[in-house]
Amino acid sequence: MSNPPGEYYTEERWQNWLGRIREEDIDAEDEDSARLLLNLQDDTAIAVAKIITDYEDGELDEERALSEIEDIEQIVLAELDFENEEKAMLVDGVQTSLMCVFYAAEEFIAGGPADEGTIEEYVQAAADAEAEEDMDAALGYCVQAGTLVIDGEEMDMGMSEDLEFGFVAEWVNGLDSLQTAMSDPEVVEEDDAE
Repeated sequence: MSNPPGEYYTEERWQNWLGRIREEDIDAEDEDSARLLLNLQDDTAIAVAKIITDYEDGELDEERALSEIEDIEQIVLAELDFENEEKAMLVDGVQTSLMCVFYAAEEFIAGGPADEGTIEEYVQAAADAEAEEDMDAALGYCVQAGTLVIDGEEMDMGMSEDLEFGFVAEWVNGLDSLQTAMSDPEVVEEDDAE
């Protein structure tokens, strides 16, 4: 087995990332800052992808896989304690993106991939629901899109350019990290997280 219980992702790992963000000058427009935030997001998505892979390989049963994802979710979605408001907002954006990753993984493990519709159709439905301020439906559609990403369907990231800035755009951004993680679960080196 690739990871001992509870070791897919740790509180310490998340705090290491947050520590780096606290120490560095973060500017949303700066490429290095954007990369640091994306690495933070990808690192978490990789942990989720490893749980899904171990579940599909029979190394974890459904209950254990869901429990592992829930553990990471509690670490990553915990309330932030940042004095710098801009950094807090940027990390909050990462948390928002990852929320959809967690829910999609849980939905996939508990119920499998969505059985009808395409990723694009679900994302469009999510955007329409967001426009009508029905955020529960919007998230639900993004989660269904995420189950298809996990199942190996290719998500065209060009469609995110057509999305209005908002939750759906953030969730689709998270699904992009998940797609990358599912195809190559070793993107972020351990050294990068120190």
